[in-house]
Order: sequence, then structure tokens, then C-alpha cells
Amino acid sequence: MEKIGFALIGAGLWGHAHANVYATHPYARLVAVCDVVEEKAKDLARQYGVPWYVDYREMLKDHEIKAVGIATPDFAHCDPLVECVKAGKAVLVEKPLATTREDVDRIMEAITRYSGRVMVDFHARWSPPIAVAKECIERGELGRIISAYYRLNDTISVPMSMLSWAAKSSILWFLGSHTVDTLRFLLSDEVKRVYSVSRSEVLVKKGIDVPDIFQTTLEFKSGIIAQIENNWIVPNTNPNVNDTKLNVLGSKGMINMDLTHNQAFERYLEDRADHPDILVKPLVHGKYTGFAYESIRDFVERVATGRDFLVTAEDGAKVTSVILSIMESAKKREPVDVVY
Repeated sequence: MEKIGFALIGAGLWGHAHANVYATHPYARLVAVCDVVEEKAKDLARQYGVPWYVDYREMLKDHEIKAVGIATPDFAHCDPLVECVKAGKAVLVEKPLATTREDVDRIMEAITRYSGRVMVDFHARWSPPIAVAKECIERGELGRIISAYYRLNDTISVPMSMLSWAAKSSILWFLGSHTVDTLRFLLSDEVKRVYSVSRSEVLVKKGIDVPDIFQTTLEFKSGIIAQIENNWIVPNTNPNVNDTKLNVLGSKGMINMDLTHNQAFERYLEDRADHPDILVKPLVHGKYTGFAYESIRDFVERVATGRDFLVTAEDGAKVTSVILSIMESAKKREPVDVVY
């Protein structure tokens, strides 16, 4: 199979993950890298010996580019995504699809008008524990699903050090979008009503004016009730950058996951103790593996074969609607019906 040309918009942390896959996958070749910060684009492009750009519109004129990964900050997805669709490129956009209803409408209109192929990178769907749980639920092993609980938090190093743009985002966009989509995926259901409360204290005092935490009740159309927790003020002494727990309760059984404190791998050194990543992006024999990479590889393979994407722009639009409703509920301190 002839290798397909892939380009990248956004040369930050997750952009490096995209670049690695596009440059090493047998169906793909990395053609170009773009970032508004020229030094970032240049540094990443030089690693792979490809051209760099600061203007993605110029980059999209290259006819060798058939697909594009968008790994810009979450609030900056809309414009490059719309331009990629107009240019006839297949797109993998990092979650969330967009952070406003107006941006969602622009994106969906462009996809319809130009027959765009867009996948949203909700990579938790490729997590082996999540996939196994999905199969158990679909086989009816748990009976009728009654409730779920999902905690997905980050250490405070993420908004304080890792993300230069944390003040322009929210833990709901950064992790809550994964939380909502994973539950939609597991339960094969849509959220109809939310009730959320938030608290702002720790990050505000550190100069980042965003809530520390959201505690949310989700009511699904089938009657399933889920509780979700998202915060990014977990102490940095937590043994993993994530703090993840998931429970699904049914009429005949239950699934319980501890994905970050499960003692499957513990490391004790002179200066620290931690739980190294063995699921998301571990390095195995010099190759980056894990479900965060598998979703990008799946995008490459489906572009190459023409198969439908497992996660669509419609999925992304629905998740954005839920997150916006959660934010509205937390502000009003009252339940809010989700409008899709």
C-alpha cells in the first residue's frame, strides 16, 4: 500500500504523539508540521526531516497531504478543522470537538457541506479495560444497568506546569469530555439531564481563574444515573498524574476499575514512589504503545482503507452539548436539560 501523506497542526505535547504515529506507521508518512509558535513547529519538524509552517492555510495547499491531525489547545479547534474539511482532508481532532455551540455549528455545517471525514480523539474507547467492560455490558452479563460512577482527575502539575493555556480552558474540557464520552460509549445511551456543583479556590489563588472541581450527576435517557468527578488539584505526590476510578452497577453484576492505584506496577526509588504508566503511552522496545497511540493508529488505518471512523464528529458535538450543560448547571446551581 502506498503511504498516505499526513500533516499536523499543533506541535505541543499531544502533537508529538501524532507526529510519532504518522512518521512510523506503515500506511503513513509525515509530510509537514504547523504551529503558531515557529520554534515549536521547527523543532518537531526537524526531528522528522519535514517542512514546518506557522500558517496552516499555506500548509493545506500541499496536495501530498491527505489527512491532518489537529492537536491545538481545546478552544482553538474550530478554525483549522473547518479549513481542513474545506480542503478535502480527513481530520483527527483532539477532544473536545469544540468548546462553544457556535463552533460546533460551524464545524457540523462544514462537514455536511463538504462531505468531510472527521474523527474526534476520545482515546479512552481504545483502553483495554474500557473495551472489555463494554463487551461485558453488551453481552448482558451485568443485567440492566442501574448506575455508574466515574472519577477522572489530574494532579495540579497539569494546569500549573503542563498546560500554558489552562486559564482559557477547564477540567471539564480537558478530562470531563473523556468522562462523558466514555460513559456514553459504555452505556450506549445519551445524557438527558445534568446537575453539577463546582468549587473555585486553589487554582484561583495561584492565578489560574478556573474551577478546581466539578461534581456532577448525569441522568441518561434510559434512566441510568451516573456520578462523575473531575478535578485538577490532586497533589503532585499522587503516584500517577491521573486519579481514575470507574464503577458500573447492573441488576445482575458490577464492574469496578482502579486504573491508577491498582498496584499492578509500583516503583520505589530513593527520591520518590510512583505508579508508572502501563496503559496510556508506555514505551515498549523503543516503540510508543498504549491506547492513546492506538486511537491515532486506528485513524491512520481507517483513512487508508476508507472504513468509517469509530468516533465521529456527531459524538464530539453531543459531548460538547453535555459539557456546556454541566457548566450552566454549576453556574445556576440547578438541574439543566441537555439540548443537542
